[in-house]
Amino acid sequence: MTENAPTTVPVNETPADPVEAVREWLGENWDPDLTVAEWWERLGLAGWASPILPNDAFGRGLSRSDSVAVMREIGSFGALGPPSGLGLLLAAPTIATHGTPEQIAEHVRDIVTGQKAWCQLFSEPGAGSDLAGLSSRAEKDGEEYIVNGQKVWTSLGHTADMGMLIARTNVDVPKHQGISWMAIDMDQPGVEIRPLHEMTGHAMFNEVFLTDARVRESDVIGGVNNGWAVTNTTLQAERAGLGAGGSGGAAGAQPGTISKQLERRAGDLVAPVDPKKASRRAATPAARSNDQMLVGFARSEGKLDDPSIRQDLMRLHILNQIGKFNGQRLKALRTSGQDIPGMANISKLLMSDTVRLTRDLGLRIVGASGMLHAYTDEQRESLNAATGNPMLGIVTGTALYAQAPPIYGGTDQIQRNIIGERALGLPKEPNDDKVRPFSDLPKNV
Repeated sequence: MTENAPTTVPVNETPADPVEAVREWLGENWDPDLTVAEWWERLGLAGWASPILPNDAFGRGLSRSDSVAVMREIGSFGALGPPSGLGLLLAAPTIATHGTPEQIAEHVRDIVTGQKAWCQLFSEPGAGSDLAGLSSRAEKDGEEYIVNGQKVWTSLGHTADMGMLIARTNVDVPKHQGISWMAIDMDQPGVEIRPLHEMTGHAMFNEVFLTDARVRESDVIGGVNNGWAVTNTTLQAERAGLGAGGSGGAAGAQPGTISKQLERRAGDLVAPVDPKKASRRAATPAARSNDQMLVGFARSEGKLDDPSIRQDLMRLHILNQIGKFNGQRLKALRTSGQDIPGMANISKLLMSDTVRLTRDLGLRIVGASGMLHAYTDEQRESLNAATGNPMLGIVTGTALYAQAPPIYGGTDQIQRNIIGERALGLPKEPNDDKVRPFSDLPKNV
């Protein structure tokens, strides 16, 4: 547990007007001369780092749309935003839902104050879409579990202090019933992280090898062998967050000990705010969207009169508006205690359609130049000088990366299955993997 961490969690009030409340709080508390760690402690303990969390789990109990509005206000004010990454997006809501008060006091506190960065240890070489088919094992050894196995596509694993690990703790029951969700310390001898270089030139993803790695028994979240229910909470948070465009915020610093940014001056990581631009942002429902950016780009490239490009720009605008309206519908229903089944999965599918259309439109606008891409700063300078188009790298980078969102967080096919089975009540495909012990199931080799 973090030194001097409280054993109890403060209960923050849910404000009637969240934007006005955070604006007033920032006026009293923002100090650019604080270190990042000091500022994030203020922000996190007051419930403003992730206001979507429950009031008794370092949050403010806000809706997702109100939380996004709060993040926008923090940026407009000129303050450093909350810690970015999977800790706030996935681990905190999962532990807040299934964790004990002691686990919330330890882990969620370290997340909202930026003390620990997290990664997600879910997918395996033989268990991607069939996540419950994972084979990593966690075996009890006194007050610890010994973990062996391999994980893959681990985003930001190389900068993480902690990992959200799901591992098999019982092979003699059906596969969904023998999984446990654990918080694992990534800084230990049994954890080896290897980067996976993408065609974009980056290495955001990693493969992780676990060899006799250890997890404290007290770091099993939600109970032993109840990990599938906990995992579904994580996945719902992931799909909702991705469908909404990520966790939002105005962060200019990375959380955790590996980033080495906690002792930096908070004000040095915030861009100066133009009061006129800030007031315009505060009055605007959303930041400049991809359809607006591409409209400007098409105009500058002389392509705005192309009927097919104009039509697809309108399609992209419509997709963005549908996403916004879906969020507003969900917020309105939740205020009356209702919900829209499958909305997180619908939002994830909508994001996939949006990134694919953004990719195709951008490449059509740049034409043959879209075959050129730079992977280093030196190459980017040369490409910009040769083409005179600094937007080209954004377009080609977006196009190369666009293949990933329809896969990570659950493929489009998985989202459709979930919507059909859980939201529409359609019959599931016949199989016996819910009743046969995992040890009896055929394995990928």
